[in-house]
Amino acid sequence: MYQSLELSNPVLSGVRVLVVEDEFLIMVELVALLEEAGAEIVGPCSSVQQALTAASHETFSAAVLDMRLGSELVSPVARELAHRGVPFIFYTGQAQSDPVLAEWPDVKVVAKPAASNQIIDAIVRLVR
Repeated sequence: MYQSLELSNPVLSGVRVLVVEDEFLIMVELVALLEEAGAEIVGPCSSVQQALTAASHETFSAAVLDMRLGSELVSPVARELAHRGVPFIFYTGQAQSDPVLAEWPDVKVVAKPAASNQIIDAIVRLVR
C-alpha cells in the first residue's frame, strides 16, 4: 500500500484524522501515509471501545474506519461519528460482503490493499 507521496505542499495539512484499524502493520502504514500527507492523527485505535472514547473526547475532521476490529463491528463508532457530523470512510478487506455496508450505503469504501492516492483522495474529498 505505502508509497512515498513526496508532497511539497501536504494536501491534508491542518486536518485531524481518527484512524481505527486493528491490524498493526496496516495501521502503521496508514498512519505514516496520512502524516506524510500532512494530517494529524487521532488514535490510532484498535478496538471499538478505544475509538468510542476518542470520538467522545477528541475533535477531528474525518475518520478512517476498518469495518471489523477483531470480532467487533465498527458500527457503534460509525453511528457516533454520524451523530457528531464527522465524515468517514471505510478501509476494509471485506468490502463486498460486510453487513456494515447495509447501514452505510453512501459511505465511501476503499478496499484493502489500496494505492496511497486512493486513500488520500478519499480523505481530501471528505474534508472539502
